Amino acid sequence: MTIRRAAGLTCASLLLFLLLPGPGLDARWSSPTDRIDDAAFWRLFSEFSEPGGYFRSDNLVSNERAFAAVLPEIARRSSGRSAYVGVGPEQNFSYIAALRPRIAFIVDIRRQNAILHLLYKAVFELSPSRAEFLSLLFSRPRPRHLGPRSGVRDFFEAFAVVPASADSFAANLEGIRSRLVEQHGFVLSDQDLGALRDVYSAFFEAGPELKYSFRSSRRGRPFPTYAELMTAADDLGVPRSFLANEDSYQEVRELQRRNLVIPVVGDFAGSKAVKAVAVYLRARGFVVTAFYASNVEFYLFRNDGWRSFYGNVAALPVDHRSVLVRSAFRGFGMGYPGTSLEGRLQLDPIEDLVTAFRRGGISSYGDLLARSK
Repeated sequence: MTIRRAAGLTCASLLLFLLLPGPGLDARWSSPTDRIDDAAFWRLFSEFSEPGGYFRSDNLVSNERAFAAVLPEIARRSSGRSAYVGVGPEQNFSYIAALRPRIAFIVDIRRQNAILHLLYKAVFELSPSRAEFLSLLFSRPRPRHLGPRSGVRDFFEAFAVVPASADSFAANLEGIRSRLVEQHGFVLSDQDLGALRDVYSAFFEAGPELKYSFRSSRRGRPFPTYAELMTAADDLGVPRSFLANEDSYQEVRELQRRNLVIPVVGDFAGSKAVKAVAVYLRARGFVVTAFYASNVEFYLFRNDGWRSFYGNVAALPVDHRSVLVRSAFRGFGMGYPGTSLEGRLQLDPIEDLVTAFRRGGISSYGDLLARSK
């Protein structure tokens, strides 16, 4: 991502808010019914967010096929105190389904990404099953033969031949808007609502063939489709996306229903968003078990943003299980041989990463690529 420094923490009242349990949140997290109320959710989104920044691609869908291979290891690292932090679009849900955290924050420099996640929030809440989720997401009638035990490939083969409905799109969009604005009480500007329509229209127009670049100049490149990402399998051939089975879908849906997947507009190298998340989680006894950073570090090494980022990472509450999930792409004009659209994923222990940074062992993107795990 193109990284732009964001504004700093604005006032002492924000820090006080971070340190207190707050309305709607039980600091003990003692039962599966724990949730954040609507006002607290919107306050977290609003107070933690920085001004939005720019990225060159739509990025409505991930471009990383390899995520399924690391999900079994992510699942093994889960604990009762696990929290998740990530960036970008839908791939976060697959990490969440594997980790099963108590709370998740999605931090991205683009406000459009936050709007995308609010769209997803409404779609999850309105969809009791995977079949209804895909029907609502793509504005396509649900094939009646699909059920809870249907395989994920069966879902996408069925939806691929069902035409989208303009009438359904219009009705669905109004239902999504109503869910967010009227039921939850979220304060979305006219610009936000316009972005909501634009994002949702991409899913309507492209359906399961939606790719990483939909309307940008990079549209013709061989990125994976939404269907290919959702049917991605691990090294044993087992599908691992959040739509791979009903249990994984329901895991993410329940967190969404309890307002525990919180989008934040923020620069990884900024002075506010990541720090705010860190203080909030630490005050409540959570540990960031997985931090999905995609390839953001590559862009941060184009300037001094990487120093601020690792300072922010150092503020996160972590333990020996905690890993940063990095997508390491070859090439990218950094002087490394070869280029690839298929980034390999690294699991970098965060405690070790922070120690290396503090000791001066990280000064280039090449140093990160050498930390392959």
